[in-house]
Amino acid sequence: MGEKTATRFAFYFLNADSADIRNLISAIKDVKESLRLCSACFSLTDTDPCSICSDMKRDRSTICVVETPLDLITIEKVGHFRGLYHVLHGTLSPLDAIGPADIKCRELFERARKPGVSEIILALNPTVEGEATASYMADKLQKSGIKLSRIAYGIPVGGALEYADPLTLSKALDNRREM
Repeated sequence: MGEKTATRFAFYFLNADSADIRNLISAIKDVKESLRLCSACFSLTDTDPCSICSDMKRDRSTICVVETPLDLITIEKVGHFRGLYHVLHGTLSPLDAIGPADIKCRELFERARKPGVSEIILALNPTVEGEATASYMADKLQKSGIKLSRIAYGIPVGGALEYADPLTLSKALDNRREM
């Protein structure tokens, strides 16, 4: 939470009546007590399995791997992906002493061994840690026979080349596709 948001909250709390504050505290407590991780995808949910994992209309052969539950929500808002998800809850970061055992890698590899899984999409952020995590997963899944793909990176729709940083522009060129 940023300084401006914290300031807004502080002034809201100061000006709110006691009943509103009690209701807010109760609502926060209820959320904290009812949310848990889905046993299949590890997203936040109040039911297990979550609504996405229990939706039989979803493509169960494709798993999209994301770093956080917020990344899952962002992809879901687009409404284009109809497969399942796997939330890692972080990325590999040797400098921060975060290894494969600290994120949900092992669980992903177990899911990948289940019959019917044909593709894993790595939708990790284009950071050093995201790239390291994607490389690690690609290495571990290489012999599985599962198609492994990565979301494309490049110039955003409506963006201008003159404002693109060198890494984004090089990724856009690397990820070009035939017309």
